[in-house]
Amino acid sequence: MRRYVIKRLAQAVGVLWAAYTVSFLVLDFLPGDPVSAMAGAGMDSGQVDPARIAALRHEYGFDKPVLAQYADHLGRALRGDFGDAVSTGRPVTATLADALPQTLRLTGAALLLAAVLGGGLAVLATYTSRRWLRQLLLSLPPLGVSVPTFWVGLLLVEAFSFRLHWFPAFGNDGLRGLVLPALTLAIPTGAQVAQVLAKSLLTALDQAYVETARAKGAGRWRVHLRHALRNASLPALTVVGLLVGQLIAGSVVVETVFSRDGLGRVTAAAVTAQDIPLVQGVVVFGALIFVSVNLIVDLVYPLLDPRIVVASDRRAGIA
Repeated sequence: MRRYVIKRLAQAVGVLWAAYTVSFLVLDFLPGDPVSAMAGAGMDSGQVDPARIAALRHEYGFDKPVLAQYADHLGRALRGDFGDAVSTGRPVTATLADALPQTLRLTGAALLLAAVLGGGLAVLATYTSRRWLRQLLLSLPPLGVSVPTFWVGLLLVEAFSFRLHWFPAFGNDGLRGLVLPALTLAIPTGAQVAQVLAKSLLTALDQAYVETARAKGAGRWRVHLRHALRNASLPALTVVGLLVGQLIAGSVVVETVFSRDGLGRVTAAAVTAQDIPLVQGVVVFGALIFVSVNLIVDLVYPLLDPRIVVASDRRAGIA
């Protein structure tokens, strides 16, 4: 088990390093000059002071060679210092710390809703003995996956804000303001969870151990939930971990549609302003959340199926 945990931690560190390196290289090759844009804000291009541009370029380290910039920024990032945002002058970590709680609240609520809605739909679809109802329920996940997120958000705003007046359409107004954005993110995510879990459940219900449980007199719900669902949940759990990255990316659209403060709006503003330190900080923070959730998922696996650790040890050459 120790070797399994160490291996997963090493993989997590590798993903974070790759995310930082790739984002640094991509941002470095992008056209445009954020320092010139910041120095010339509110002025005509002919009024920009070259001395001011040179001073800002030196302050942010953009006058160094690329490898020197990378080594310097990586060293500071390992200490939790991503520098100052070019567009605002505030420390990147402070900007992200202000925005991150709202995004974590949104993505956490969306992930919980997706797990409940997607899991419930999959269990109900595979439990019912009525063929027409099963086919109807199994046709809903592909529809949910194919619908654009922004379109779902606009429909929910139209129905529940403008017509029924149940929830606010915009802003960060407590729990009521969280419902529609979280549901907007949860619908396509829950649809993917339902697809994977339903397929796994149908496969598990045909296995010999399920027939054995039925032969021993176990009821349908007991067989379905205790025996089949436990084994079928592993692929769905993997999908949930991977969908965290999708939820973080989707928060950019959802926070824009619902005018919510959060990491998504910070990302959109940073990209528009070509704010390289802030964009890189967002990428690394997003990767950190993604890696942390997937690490938790990897550590939960052995609790559901201890054979995973045994198989990992065998591949590593342990007897």
